[in-house]
Amino acid sequence: MKKIFVSLVIMSIFADVYGQNETELEQSALQLNTITTAVPFLLIAPDSRAGAMGDVGVSSSPDANSMHWNVAKMAFAEKEMGVSVSYSPWLRRLVPDINLSYISMYKKVGDQGAIGGSLRYFSLGDIKFTNDQGDAIGDFNPAEFAVDVGYSQKFGERFSGGLALRYIYSNLTGGIAVGGADTKAGKSFAVDVGVFYTNDEAEIFGQDAILNMGLSISNVGAKISYTNDAVADFIPINLRFGPSATFLLDDYNSITVLTDINKLLVPTPPIYATDDNGSPLFDDDGNQLVAAGKNPDVPIVTGIMQSFSDAPGGFSEELKEYNISAGLEYWYNKQFAVRTGYFHEAATKGNRRYITTGLGLKMSVFAIDFSYLIPLTQDNPLANTFRFSLMFNFDDFKSQNENAN
Repeated sequence: MKKIFVSLVIMSIFADVYGQNETELEQSALQLNTITTAVPFLLIAPDSRAGAMGDVGVSSSPDANSMHWNVAKMAFAEKEMGVSVSYSPWLRRLVPDINLSYISMYKKVGDQGAIGGSLRYFSLGDIKFTNDQGDAIGDFNPAEFAVDVGYSQKFGERFSGGLALRYIYSNLTGGIAVGGADTKAGKSFAVDVGVFYTNDEAEIFGQDAILNMGLSISNVGAKISYTNDAVADFIPINLRFGPSATFLLDDYNSITVLTDINKLLVPTPPIYATDDNGSPLFDDDGNQLVAAGKNPDVPIVTGIMQSFSDAPGGFSEELKEYNISAGLEYWYNKQFAVRTGYFHEAATKGNRRYITTGLGLKMSVFAIDFSYLIPLTQDNPLANTFRFSLMFNFDDFKSQNENAN
């Protein structure tokens, strides 16, 4: 336990050093510069297990929710087949009827591969549209969804890779004209690429352990536009990487320490040039001049590459674009789990900071997970967020039926 405590202290010190960059002096020199994208629902942690551990999952042990976190993990799943169903009421501090529903599954293919799929549905509740005079012009229930299929393949005893294809549909207006412009549903195709390493014979601090490493690049795909003449927006192309270590204390008890680091691979909003009166300046082609940073209206590949060096505040701002998650998971007899975690985002990049906690219970053929989010900032719309997940283990279900017969 002392060795695990040392690991937690190191993680805490790292978080404190990272947080020390958020001084009042630096915030006064660089104002809020949050990176925004279309369809941000693709980044919401859909399952309760990861949600209870600070939204970590790129290197956690494989389960039915691996499609979201790292498609490469599926090949190392212990069971032949698994299904997970999750439900998350979302932003209930602001709106009472927003929610995220998620169903995901995998099936092993031989000893080396696995296929998987998932459906994510995000409902924004009922919205009443009005014109400039405040007159009602229609009611609509905006919604977004994404459908995924993926494949994971082992390359040796400890390494795997995976690829997922995703169709994204976002209907926010129902075709109602906004600002005199006709609107349409946004559509896009994207891919995920992941790699996963696992070593179940590791030794850490003299303790038997399972060491995992994961890396995933998700949502690499076409921009989305909601009108025929508007500039298309990037979707949330995201880099996620990190390690996890499971300490096998004895035959009944284990503790896992996990860390994820996330970065959006899309352009950072620049600072545009203005004249002495504050009016924007343009070049000869009618493009607005950039005073600091880089032009965000670029192709997808260019946007990914420049996302590592386009922050108008330089290297110090680039560091703030990395979000850090840390989590703990304790299992007793592989049946009862207690989890907690922490998520940190820089103050100038959105200021999401919260603690999470949750429980898990494995029965004979299914498992129930629950998580709860506690914000560390005032008036946080994520306050009191609950997540619920139900996972089915078809191997145990089949065994139970065979024993009954």
